[in-house]
Amino acid sequence: MQFIDLKRQYKKFKIEIDQQIKKVLDHGQYIMGPEVFELEDNLADFVNSKHAISCGSGTDALLMSLMALNVKPGDYVLTTPFTYIATAEVISLVGAIPVFIDIDPHTFNIDIDKLEQALKQNPNKYQVVIPVSIFGLPADFKELEKLKVKYNLKIIEDAAQSFGSSVDGKMSCSFGDIGCTSFFPAKPLGCYGDGGSIFTDDDNLAEILKSIRIHGTGADKYHNIRVGINGRLDTIQAAILIIKLKAFSNEVELRNKVAEQYNDNLKDSFGLQMIPSGYISSWAQYSILCNSDSHRNSIIEKLNDKKIPNAIYYSIPLHLQKVYEQLNYKKGDLLISEDISSRIISLPMHPYLSSDEIDKICNAILD
Repeated sequence: MQFIDLKRQYKKFKIEIDQQIKKVLDHGQYIMGPEVFELEDNLADFVNSKHAISCGSGTDALLMSLMALNVKPGDYVLTTPFTYIATAEVISLVGAIPVFIDIDPHTFNIDIDKLEQALKQNPNKYQVVIPVSIFGLPADFKELEKLKVKYNLKIIEDAAQSFGSSVDGKMSCSFGDIGCTSFFPAKPLGCYGDGGSIFTDDDNLAEILKSIRIHGTGADKYHNIRVGINGRLDTIQAAILIIKLKAFSNEVELRNKVAEQYNDNLKDSFGLQMIPSGYISSWAQYSILCNSDSHRNSIIEKLNDKKIPNAIYYSIPLHLQKVYEQLNYKKGDLLISEDISSRIISLPMHPYLSSDEIDKICNAILD
């Protein structure tokens, strides 16, 4: 059994994927080939966004977005500590300072009330917030959009895990000023290497992002009008994603069926991520909350004995990571994130997980 079974998925689409890769090998345009622009059009249509700008990774997407919004050294950017390091890392890379806001204990996304408390205390200190749509569940963008207007904020959605999810039919990556996603192989829509995309309805931002993606290029690659990066998506990865995107809506439905079976088996024994009314998750991860750290250890031991893969996202919240010790956070500052990190465990999740496999996993846990 695989935690995320990419081989099973590849076998299902092998003929189409192999044909697309061969097509790229035949024309030889490995950098910014025609498949890159075809994919961008398809992604924009899927999200219902005016622009999709592909890039080299989800981290590149976030970094380029901060650069496009002119976030400068010494600026403060609000985000969550219950996420992968990339979310905060890009803030540091542009010289800005991450400010961590605790999470909601039910959705595991940024706590809106605590976010507004920080904004009220320092209304002129913050211009940008990066909410993370964790495990495939969009953050509370209904309230975030209100805060955006009230406090004149720029919002970058970190949708690295939530491509394909939605709120009342509005797709993840279409919220705020900019949406960023990742096509890392383990993500809901993954390629066979690194990849990412940025989404925006702002024509000016789109042009800036396209320039940043290729070393701040202007009229041509030797005419540079701003500092940029090498942030391009490889043509072969774009070709693979074109095929996988065609099947993606169905895969999101299958992921939700897997989650429903998990929920039916485990809801009476474990804490589960709450999916609010009107929300559809793309279930990048399926996670449960144990009673304690020791309880989690016993479950992990049982799963390992049964050769059932599992993972912990995230064992150390970002405010307690060594890299951010200079920010002077201490244990107990963000209690919900710390508590969730000490009790959470993620189980195998992918569209082609069979009913029997799910039962096997649940039975091992419930033992």
